[in-house]
Amino acid sequence: MEILKEFAFLVENVGNLADWRYIVMWIIGGVLIFLAIRYEMEPTLLLPLGFGTILVNIPFSGAIDRLGDTGEAIEGALSTLFNAGIANELFPLILFIGIGAMIDFGPLLTNPKLMIFGAAAQFGIFFTFCLASMFFTQNEAASIGIIGAADGPTAIVVANKLLGPDSKITGAIMVAAYSYMALVPIIQPPVIKLLTTKKERLIRMPYEQKNVSKLTKILFPIVITVIAGIVAPESVSLIGFLMFGNLIRECGVLNSLSETAQNVLANLVTIFLGITIACQMQADKFLKPETLLILGLGLFAFIFDTAGGVLFAKLINIFLPKDKKINPMIGAAGISAFPMSGRVVHKMGLKEDPQNFLLMHSIGVNVSGQIASVIAGGLILNFFG
Repeated sequence: MEILKEFAFLVENVGNLADWRYIVMWIIGGVLIFLAIRYEMEPTLLLPLGFGTILVNIPFSGAIDRLGDTGEAIEGALSTLFNAGIANELFPLILFIGIGAMIDFGPLLTNPKLMIFGAAAQFGIFFTFCLASMFFTQNEAASIGIIGAADGPTAIVVANKLLGPDSKITGAIMVAAYSYMALVPIIQPPVIKLLTTKKERLIRMPYEQKNVSKLTKILFPIVITVIAGIVAPESVSLIGFLMFGNLIRECGVLNSLSETAQNVLANLVTIFLGITIACQMQADKFLKPETLLILGLGLFAFIFDTAGGVLFAKLINIFLPKDKKINPMIGAAGISAFPMSGRVVHKMGLKEDPQNFLLMHSIGVNVSGQIASVIAGGLILNFFG
C-alpha cells in the first residue's frame, strides 16, 4: 500500500512538470547561474539567487513551506531562513556592518564636494516613484522607487516596512534590486556613452593625495549617523549599522573584528541573503504581469540614476574653468552599487585612455552614493511609513 502511495505521488510530481511556469523559472535560475560563473557578474549574489530559484520551483519542494498529506503545514528550510532573516530585516542590517567595514571614506574626505554626485544620482528613485504611481498604490510606488537606490538591503528594509514581507510585490522588488546591482557592468556603460562625448570621457582628473587624520575618520561615521538620524529618523538603523561597520574599521583597535566583518560576516550573510530571497521567486508569485512591470521600472530607475549623475556633472562643468573640468563619467558612480559602479567607471576611463586613472574619484563618489541611498530610503519611510 505504501509503495502504491509513493508511486502515485511520484506520478503526480512528474505530472506537475507539465506546468510551463516551473520550466520558465528553472531557465531563469540557470541564466543567473550562467551569468555568475561565465561572466563573473557578482557571483556572490547571482549564483545563490539562481540556485535558490531552482530549489523553490521543484514541485512539492521541501525547501519551502508546504502542506503534508493530511493537510498539516510543513516548514521548509528556506522559508525558515526568510522569516528569521529577511522578514524582520535582520540579514540586510547585519550585511551593512560588513559593507561599512569595507568602505574607505578617505577619497570622499579628501574631496568632500564629491558627495553632491551621490545625491544627484538618486534622481532615479523619485522619477521611478512618479512613474510607478500611475500603476500602483502610493506605498507600492515608493517601494518600487527605492530599487533606484541600487542597494539591496535598503530596498528590502523599505519594502518590508511599507508593504510587509507577505505583499504580492515585495519579492519582485527584492529580486529586481539585487539582480540589477549585479548587472551594473551591463546597464551603466551604454548610458554613460550615450550621454558623454569622447572628449568628455578623456578628461583627466589628477588625484591630490591628502592625509586625512585618524580623528577625522573616527568622527565621520559618528557625525553622519547623527545628522542622518536628525534629517531622516527612519534611516537610523540603516545608516547606523553601516557607519558602525566603518567605525570598527577606522578605530584601529578592532582589526580582527574589522577583517571578520569584511570577509567572513559579509560573505556568509550574502550567501544566506541570496538563496533566501529566492523564496520570493516561486513561479506562482513571480510570473505575473506586475512582476514584469516592476522589473521594467527597476531598470528605468537604474538608468535614470546613472543619467542623473552624469548630467549633473556636465552641468557643473559649464561653470568650471577649462583646467578644472570634471570627467562626467564619475557622476554615474553615485549610485549605491558599491564597489561595482566605481570599478565600471574606472575601467571605462582606462579603455578611453590607459593613463587616465579615475578610480579614487569614482570610489569617492560611489561611497557618497552609499550614504545618500540610505538617507533616501529613510526619507521615503518618513514620508510614507
